[in-house]
Amino acid sequence: MQAVIFCGIQGSGKSTFYLERFFDTHLRINLDMLRTRHRERRLLAACIDARQRFVIDNTNPTVEERARYIAPALAAGFEVTGYFFATDPRAAFERNQQRSGRVAVPAAGVFGTYKRLQPPTPDEGFARIDRVELVPPRGFVVTPMRPPA
Repeated sequence: MQAVIFCGIQGSGKSTFYLERFFDTHLRINLDMLRTRHRERRLLAACIDARQRFVIDNTNPTVEERARYIAPALAAGFEVTGYFFATDPRAAFERNQQRSGRVAVPAAGVFGTYKRLQPPTPDEGFARIDRVELVPPRGFVVTPMRPPA
């Protein structure tokens, strides 16, 4: 059983990465789609109860925000893997501006998330953390993150 937690600002490629790497194997839990924390909690609980692999496709910028997913997953015996989406905030904002309608996040949202961004660490409960960089045209480079020595 695997729980995957994405961590990165808007426009860093998280949802595209999910589609390319996890669409066929993991259920996607995304607050933008579910619209309320209540629905998100219910879907998370259903995945845990059913022992269903899942991906949390949200920004998850802080330790506290990631803990709401990590703690119940670990308690249920899931292995928790983290993906840190490292990106230049200006480039992410430009990609975000190409979105239309409700999904386009204002500059204050993107740069505000960037200011709060805390890279994930093994101390949070991650069995593995990988760094993901978006490399045009629409490719990803994934490398293991190592804890500071």
